[in-house]
Amino acid sequence: MGSVRLIARLDIKAPNLIKGVRLEGLRKIGDPNVFARRYYEAGADEILYMDIVASLYERNSLADIVERSTRDVFVPMTVGGGIRSLEDAKVLLRAGADKVAINTAAVKRPELITEMARYFGSQCVVLSIEGKSAGPGRWEAYTDNGREHTGLDAVEWAKRGAELGAGEILVTSVDREGTRKGFDIALTRAVSRAVSVPVIASGGMGTVEHLVEAVKDGDADAVAMADCLHYDRLSLPDIRAGALEAGLSVRTV
Repeated sequence: MGSVRLIARLDIKAPNLIKGVRLEGLRKIGDPNVFARRYYEAGADEILYMDIVASLYERNSLADIVERSTRDVFVPMTVGGGIRSLEDAKVLLRAGADKVAINTAAVKRPELITEMARYFGSQCVVLSIEGKSAGPGRWEAYTDNGREHTGLDAVEWAKRGAELGAGEILVTSVDREGTRKGFDIALTRAVSRAVSVPVIASGGMGTVEHLVEAVKDGDADAVAMADCLHYDRLSLPDIRAGALEAGLSVRTV
C-alpha cells in the first residue's frame, strides 16, 4: 500500500458548505472556498466536493466553486453530485476538477462508468456508494444523499463498478456519517477486499484512532473527513502526526 491519503470532504448545498448527521438535518457552515483553502494550507492531500442536492434537482452547481478553488488550492480535487453525462463531467474537469464522482446516474445507467473511463481514463472516475446496513454483514447502496433505495448490494455494486472501469470507490456509511463514532469498518473492509482499485472510507471519523482502524482493519487507501475538520475537533497536522505515530505511511508536509 502507498501513502494513505487524507481527504477533506466538503458537502455543498449551493452556495454553502453544509454538514448533517446520517446525511440529514443539514446545517450551514460557511463559504466552501474558504474552508477548502484552509484545508489545503493545513496539508490535505485532496479536496472532495459533493453537491448533495444535485441529483434531487437534476443539476450540478459546483463548476463556479471549483473554478474559484483552483486559484488557491493546488491538490487534486474530486467533484460529485448530479453528474449525469460525459458533458456534465467535461464542464467540471474544465473548471479544474481532477476526478468526478458518480452515484445516482451510474445506478440508473451503469454503462456510463465505462463511457467515462474510456473518454477520460479510469483515474478520473470515482464510483460513489452510499451504503446503509441491511442486516449482519450486508449493506444496500442508496442514492440521492441516502434517501433512495436501489436494491443493490453495496459490495457487489462496488465490484461491478470497478469491473466497468471506475478507478476508485468512495464508500460513505450512511449509518455512521456525521456521528463521530468511527467508520463502518466491516463495510469498508468488505468493499476493499472485493475490488482491486483504491477505496476511500467516508462517514464517521471523530478521532485519529478511527482513521487508523479504517486503514489497518478496513483496508482503506484513503479517508475522507468532514465534521472533525469543519468544527475544529481535529487539525490536519495532528491527524497526520497521529497517523505517523501509528505506523501509517502518509505524505509528510
